Amino acid sequence: MYKLGIDVGGTNTDAVLIDENLKVIASIKSHTTADIYDGILHAVKTVLQESRIDPAMIGQAMLGTTQCTNAIVERKHLAPIGVLRLGAPATLGIPPMVDWADDLKDIAAEVSIIPGGYEYDGKEISPLDKEAARAFFSRLKEKGIHSVAISCVFSTVRNDQEQEAAKLCREVMGNDVHISISSEIGSMGLIERENATILNAALYKVADAFTEGFAKSLAKEGITNADVYLSQNDGTLMTMEYAQKYPILTIACGPTNSIRGAGYLSRQQDAIVVDVGGTTTDLGVIQTGFPRESGVAVTIGGVRTNFRMPDVISIGLGGGSIVRSLPDGTVTVGPDSVGFKITEEALCFGGKICTATDIAVRLGMTNLGDPAMVAHLDEEFAMKAMGTIQAMVEDSLDAMKVSSDDADVILVGGGSIIVPDNLKGASIVRKPEQGGVANAIGAAISKVSGNYEQLVDYNEIPRETALQNAKEEAAKLACEAGAIPDTIEIIDVEDVPLAYYPGNTCRVKVRAAGDLGRK
Repeated sequence: MYKLGIDVGGTNTDAVLIDENLKVIASIKSHTTADIYDGILHAVKTVLQESRIDPAMIGQAMLGTTQCTNAIVERKHLAPIGVLRLGAPATLGIPPMVDWADDLKDIAAEVSIIPGGYEYDGKEISPLDKEAARAFFSRLKEKGIHSVAISCVFSTVRNDQEQEAAKLCREVMGNDVHISISSEIGSMGLIERENATILNAALYKVADAFTEGFAKSLAKEGITNADVYLSQNDGTLMTMEYAQKYPILTIACGPTNSIRGAGYLSRQQDAIVVDVGGTTTDLGVIQTGFPRESGVAVTIGGVRTNFRMPDVISIGLGGGSIVRSLPDGTVTVGPDSVGFKITEEALCFGGKICTATDIAVRLGMTNLGDPAMVAHLDEEFAMKAMGTIQAMVEDSLDAMKVSSDDADVILVGGGSIIVPDNLKGASIVRKPEQGGVANAIGAAISKVSGNYEQLVDYNEIPRETALQNAKEEAAKLACEAGAIPDTIEIIDVEDVPLAYYPGNTCRVKVRAAGDLGRK
């Protein structure tokens, strides 16, 4: 059985085939097309031609895509939704989507705050107003709305009212309605959790399109026996059905795939990963084999959210970054880029624009295109440009560290040829073979995870018992997601004291992961 991994980036679409021993047998890199499915089809067709294997022997296919991120940033293909908050009268002062841009607020066909919600200790602020909820859902049905976002004050402590509201929603609007519940998506903090839930609800059409489109693309190339999975942003996989329910979890899956792939290729469990693409460079941290999660709220398309996201820094540096000399003698690199047109517009390929790749070719760091086409570049100019590139990467490395000690660095991505090996702050810099398609490899070798989070008062439940219960629940969730039971291991345990809660309350968070089994 073979595994197919595909990662769709802004500049390139990468594909790899790996065997049962996780050995890469074929890999290709092709330009991302305006219609991403044309790019996926081309990538699949090319990697099959290179490997010469029977498509029927592919048992698993994994896709990492930027579709959801693009939909939010570009304000395209988002579905109209209804937004219901259970929190009157306590939360009337700050309405939903209060700080959203007007062009994004338009996705909400109707917004309502009705009586309900909980205190921080789980006591009711007020009972759920069922009649108000029914009336709200009836209005949405009349307007032809098919997706609803439901949030509730302190639903991370108790989500009874959210579940009850969701049940009422199905009774009124039918079982085909898409319902996003905040306690299943975000963490503590009503506004940020609600924001993430609203975005998730608005992405359901996008999710349906890319999951169904991917399956059709595979079938067109004869890959009919494969279980299909989508990459999510914690470095693990989810089923198509899960992705259709929680599409927001695909956001930032590209960097996490690269981090996982880099760790696999270099055989390192702890390092800083520098993924250089055609337009941007993403830096992340791999800890015990998985991406480090961000501990702060993350803004997506101008919307502040608090659902799980990788700790990633992105800078405007890539192989296609445009290099310019300023009147004062300084040399700038990026943030604008020729992107996927690099083979047309870069000097070394016969174009007229000086890019970061041209600088690397001029300095003998790589042999791409025709070196004679960049021979006219002044060496001092090239050295200044490389100094700028090096400084940009070194500054970002410092930002990712949690101490002043030097860290191991792994360089991957098609644009990694522009980054020098001697980086300040790096104890060692590794450029693994096949690092150019680390993102697709990361998608193909990913595991399945289960995440469990709960508030626990250690005065009522002893810490050891609470942590053991959380580990068992996380392992159970991983198993339900498709992990082979014998391969499941606990990869992250966190318990954070909450001083503003009564007693000895802590937020317990556990993540388990295991190898992917066949359906």
